[in-house]
Amino acid sequence: MPLNPITYLLFLIDVARKKQFEKPLHGDKESLRFATPEPIARYRAQRLRAKTLADISCGIGGQTVFFAQQCGFVYAVEIDPKKIEYAKQNCAMYGLSNVKFICGDALDPKIIEQIPAVDVIFSDPFRPAEESKRQVSSLEPGIPNVLAAYGEKTRNFAFEAPPQMPPERIPFDCEKEYISLDGQLNRLTLYFGGLKQHDRMAVALPAGEGLVSKYGMLPQIKETDKMKLCAYEPEPSVVAAELLPELVESMMQVAGPFMGVFELFRVDKKRLLLTSDALIKQAMIKNHYLVLKVCPFEPKEINKFLKDRNIGNVVLRAGVKPEDYWKVRNEVEKGLEGNKTVHLFVKGRTAILCEVIFNE
Repeated sequence: MPLNPITYLLFLIDVARKKQFEKPLHGDKESLRFATPEPIARYRAQRLRAKTLADISCGIGGQTVFFAQQCGFVYAVEIDPKKIEYAKQNCAMYGLSNVKFICGDALDPKIIEQIPAVDVIFSDPFRPAEESKRQVSSLEPGIPNVLAAYGEKTRNFAFEAPPQMPPERIPFDCEKEYISLDGQLNRLTLYFGGLKQHDRMAVALPAGEGLVSKYGMLPQIKETDKMKLCAYEPEPSVVAAELLPELVESMMQVAGPFMGVFELFRVDKKRLLLTSDALIKQAMIKNHYLVLKVCPFEPKEINKFLKDRNIGNVVLRAGVKPEDYWKVRNEVEKGLEGNKTVHLFVKGRTAILCEVIFNE
């Protein structure tokens, strides 16, 4: 069941080595689009490894395949007969024979009675493709309903939920694990019962790193409008899990008491950076930057600066109106022929030019 910290970290590093499915999955276009990415499916299967597991709302079996590789036996339930046929094909393609497929409504008593007592139940409920505000109540089947229906089968539940939901919008006693993949927020898993190890956790894949919530006194993060020598872009899973204080504490431990001052620099509503005169490397930082220049946001002037410093490409990290995006980008990149890349952040009318470091 719960892994010890050393085993847990070693596995995270191991799953990070694979980014794509070893074999193309069977499924319709929409199902393939929403299938769990392989690094996450492998990671989650290892964390939920058990003798017996029930995969509720298994879809085309993208996650089921890896559950079956890690567990003794898996019960896979899906209401859509087309999807469950795809799931059967995908498990067969991987040579797996330890899965019982059950087609029907997961909350139907006739379906429930086909599942014996199991060690773990995982549910990936349906949710609307888009919502103005992600809510637990939009999940179908609902979490309270699954907990009630299968409460006699196990006390260990895991649910997938929309990662855009902040922790305070999740009204359950569970661990909230946010996962970013390749620098983008990708998944949120809720762990109940004996599966709960922390209140909140952030995981970064494929790097294979994690950060957990702490209790007690943590450093207060001071906000600033002044950019220092270095800038740090946190993994989005850290921000979503509201673990910036824990991240700053770990960075202060590396930098030391004299240089370890990290302040919060809000670029806009969607983007934030940590800034400091200390140069360190931290595993839960998406990008480490050396700040090249802070200046007025004048694309033509910025272009001149970039030409003088052998810059060839610009990643525009600004809330520019869609109709103005290419105009601004073309002005900034006009005539650049260098071999370096900079990230351009814009706060109001101020431009911050940053060069990525530790980019191995």
